Amino acid sequence: MTAEFAVALPAIALVLAASLASVHVVAVQVRLADAAADAARALGRGESEASAADIAARNAAGARLATSGDDRFVCATLTGRAGGVLSALELHAESCALRGGL
Repeated sequence: MTAEFAVALPAIALVLAASLASVHVVAVQVRLADAAADAARALGRGESEASAADIAARNAAGARLATSGDDRFVCATLTGRAGGVLSALELHAESCALRGGL
């Protein structure tokens, strides 16, 4: 019984660690998506790119903001790292807003 438990315990710990890491990655992705939406709305209202970057940094610290757009829409793309065990994983989120919107 003890030998089987000793063999199974590392596998259980690995599955638990992988599960917690995946939950963390999803949480960071949601934070990036929310921050991209906030930044896009700010840019759509006519605020500066620096102001939009500050808004994004409040929700997703360490994320890089890139903007693009055309005559009707402005888009904000945030890129950040997952952090923790999966810090090599790079995450992206993009959101667009109508220019001149409220």
